[in-house]
Amino acid sequence: MASPSGEQLIRHFSQSNVAGPGQGDVAALLRRVADSLDELGDVQVQDITFHSEVTGGKDDLTMTVYYDREPRRR
Repeated sequence: MASPSGEQLIRHFSQSNVAGPGQGDVAALLRRVADSLDELGDVQVQDITFHSEVTGGKDDLTMTVYYDREPRRR
């Protein structure tokens, strides 16, 4: 989606697992991100980043999804 000035507008959201048991569960985080994308509807995903950091001796995982509200190309 282009702004009035012609610049491309990209939206994003980030998600992490809740701290505690299961916070390092990559598959659970992927499912949560997939559920969030389903809730957004028909969007074009531009990029997805994955970050893992050890905090307090446990894996702290974060995923960020960059997307455009325009319907995806088919």
